[in-house]
Amino acid sequence: MFTSLSDRLTDTFRHLRSKGRITESDVNSTIRDIRVALLDADVALPVVRHFTGAVRERALGAEVHEALNPAQQVVKIVNDELVTILGGETRRIAFAKQPPTVIMLAGLQGSGKTTLAGKLAYWLKDQGHTPMLVAADLQRPNAVTQLQVVGERAGVPVYAPERGNVSGYDAAIESRSGTQGFGDPIAVARQGVEEARRQQRDVVIVDTAGRLAIDEALMRQASDIRTAIDPDEVLFVIDAMIGQAAVETADAFQRGVDFTGVVLTKLDGDARGGAALSVAQTTGRPIMFASTGEGVKEFEVFHPDRMASRILDMGDVLTLIEQAERAFDRRQADEMARKFMAEEDFTFDDFLQQMAAIKKMGNLKSMLGMMPGMNQMRDAINALDEREFDRVEAMVRSMTPFERTHPKQINGSRRARIARGSGVQVSEVNALLERFTEAQKMMRQMRRGGGMPGMPGLPGGSKKGKQAPQRKKGKSGNPAKRAEQERAAADKAKAAKGNAFGSAFGADGAGGADGAGFDASQLPKGFDSFLGR
Repeated sequence: MFTSLSDRLTDTFRHLRSKGRITESDVNSTIRDIRVALLDADVALPVVRHFTGAVRERALGAEVHEALNPAQQVVKIVNDELVTILGGETRRIAFAKQPPTVIMLAGLQGSGKTTLAGKLAYWLKDQGHTPMLVAADLQRPNAVTQLQVVGERAGVPVYAPERGNVSGYDAAIESRSGTQGFGDPIAVARQGVEEARRQQRDVVIVDTAGRLAIDEALMRQASDIRTAIDPDEVLFVIDAMIGQAAVETADAFQRGVDFTGVVLTKLDGDARGGAALSVAQTTGRPIMFASTGEGVKEFEVFHPDRMASRILDMGDVLTLIEQAERAFDRRQADEMARKFMAEEDFTFDDFLQQMAAIKKMGNLKSMLGMMPGMNQMRDAINALDEREFDRVEAMVRSMTPFERTHPKQINGSRRARIARGSGVQVSEVNALLERFTEAQKMMRQMRRGGGMPGMPGLPGGSKKGKQAPQRKKGKSGNPAKRAEQERAAADKAKAAKGNAFGSAFGADGAGGADGAGFDASQLPKGFDSFLGR
């Protein structure tokens, strides 16, 4: 969504970092580039003026001139102001003290309200709540049926006493009441809340009707539903791809319905993303959630600080960590840690478990995009074929249990059988086995505390220039001194393994079971901020 804006800002800051000292002319040039980038991204003009004015005021002040690295300080200022216009702080759902919590969805037709209702219900269910959907959109053809399908996918019940519009009646010639005889959406919404209370559901999500454009009937119906059910949250669902029209639409709904929060949909699209940078600033209402794809799981809480980091190509490591924590089973992680410490080899069964966890995390390209500096590798990421994972999984599942745990025993005839069973060429099976052997070697080297092989700048990695071979100390002929040397060598190996365990499996403090400490000085510069140290 923010590809174009991110590229423009990255180029601007790259030019700024090449300067050792920043003058007023440099600041003005940077502000001009930022203004053009924001306007090109369809950000509303009042928001652009406010943003660039705030950046200019801080950049020309003592805050930058007294900084050791003025260019980095300007980037920090831009990041801070981006966070501000995106809402400042993360806004959570305000749950009712007395259940059920009633959430009403409002927005134009085509913004993705019905699909969003299912995603929100699935997310709430994953958080331990018991949501129920209410089909109060009786105007759009087959909206009730769509909500029932979405609810089934999310595993959430749907209250739908009325079938709604199933004949495709033209909304342009609707009756004055706006119901066309398909049922009363106000009554359905009210009954849905009562049904949720009777079933002891703690959250009710009411899907309301939209229009192709803002009109009096739409606002009157939405206002009447709000009055009838007295919702705890009214979420305005807006298509992030509509650009400048987002501000006008948001203002109209704010006056007509007075929503409490915003949900952005279609953030996975290739539009310029101005809506996301405009709505929160112009309406004063926070962006609470974002829909990042078509799947029911592709939905996330909107964090202004993390979104600002994505726009500035600084990544979103925290969201990536949260997704990993949800996807990776703790028991499996403990088993992997045990095998690592026991010096057991990584097997294809372990590989299958890791692949399943990665798939559970969501879209691989999206995950790679959360890593810092990945904008420079966008073409390679876009060229990534995620179906390759399916082919690799097919090859592994074509192996027998014995072959998965003893890959070295897979001879030519076995490779041919695996290729036939998975529908690939024998050369692809050979390549998989070669990569797997390299992965096993890497795990062994990490276990010895040697770090990642072939990675410059990391412990055990390749370094420029040849190093003189270290001369091994000879063993003492004195039995007591020799025993002391062997004990010291064992302690050193134990500490190295503990450090490798801590870095590989995220062990806290003592480096796992062996009590070896974790050395943050080995991390890349600035990365320790993510560890909360």
